Amino acid sequence: MADQTDKKSALRIFIKHLLRRVKSSDVPGVAAQMAYFFLLALFPLLIFTVTLLGYLPIDPTEVFNIIKDFAPSDSLSLVQDTLQEVTSNQNGGLLSVGILGTIWSASNAMNAVIKGLNYAYDVKETRPFYKARGMSILLTFAFIFVIAVMLILQVFGQQIGELAFEFLGMGDEFLALWTWIRFLLPPVVLFLVFAGLYYLAPNLKVKYITVMPGAIFATIGWIITSLGFSFYVNNFGNYSATYGSIGGVIILMIWLYLSAMIILVGGEINALRNDQKRGAA
Repeated sequence: MADQTDKKSALRIFIKHLLRRVKSSDVPGVAAQMAYFFLLALFPLLIFTVTLLGYLPIDPTEVFNIIKDFAPSDSLSLVQDTLQEVTSNQNGGLLSVGILGTIWSASNAMNAVIKGLNYAYDVKETRPFYKARGMSILLTFAFIFVIAVMLILQVFGQQIGELAFEFLGMGDEFLALWTWIRFLLPPVVLFLVFAGLYYLAPNLKVKYITVMPGAIFATIGWIITSLGFSFYVNNFGNYSATYGSIGGVIILMIWLYLSAMIILVGGEINALRNDQKRGAA
């Protein structure tokens, strides 16, 4: 009983310090900046990804099938229509001509994440410009790679499972298990993305194990927040009545803002845990 009381007391103290850090770090303000850069980088990133997928036996519309359950329908329709309009005017030259500019624009979002996490850890960016920007570009490519893996699992997951289990000589029960594993993989991949982001992005050397709490919070928090916001907008919210034709843009900005908030709070959790361990040491 005493142990449970101590744990509850420690949790209350942790939450109290976390809220204080969120306020002192101006997480809502930094999240608004990140959401702005997310919006600017969204279309260049999707254009590059969809154009790249044109060289693979994958329907580009599958990209939207991954996020359709999380993103509000109005925002998803806006992104799809805009992307179709832009890519129809590219004439296939994007990868050969505009790749550097596209990747540079898309990496601005990751650069904003790095700045936000540095703010959470209360450290300044002392890495040379080429290293900091190189990290942003590297994380951008990693994000594209994750999208490609998720697409492959979604489109060819059944065939991959059949070939693997046939090669290993396993029965149909393992194939049924693979079907469940295939649909459980996206949250696991999302967790690994957040863990890698919290480990690589800040200008601070941290142990990989110390980023786990923030990665767990960000994974669960982003899924719940996205599903809840999508459900609210699709069933109750009527932003078009207030904002007219730009209602989809407003919804998209709010979704990106909430996503940025989740990422920053996860970083604050890791930073607070890091400070507590250093203080204990």
